[in-house]
Amino acid sequence: MRTCLALAALAMVAACSINPRNYETEPVTVETAEGAVTCQLYTKRMLDWDRAVSRPATMSVEAADEVCREEGRRQQAEG
Repeated sequence: MRTCLALAALAMVAACSINPRNYETEPVTVETAEGAVTCQLYTKRMLDWDRAVSRPATMSVEAADEVCREEGRRQQAEG
């Protein structure tokens, strides 16, 4: 009986887990001095998941992700 309850509770938690894919928007391209960065943005309320999906070879992943977070902040400010 306890095993059934534990499995049921686990299933409920798994069903309620947050999946970023449910909040994806259409990718956007941001032009930078180094070239185009393609960003996957999510909900305008939360920018933590915003990230680069493509970047110039000369740009680090961290720098490209920051470009995307900045684009997310820009869009958030626009409303």
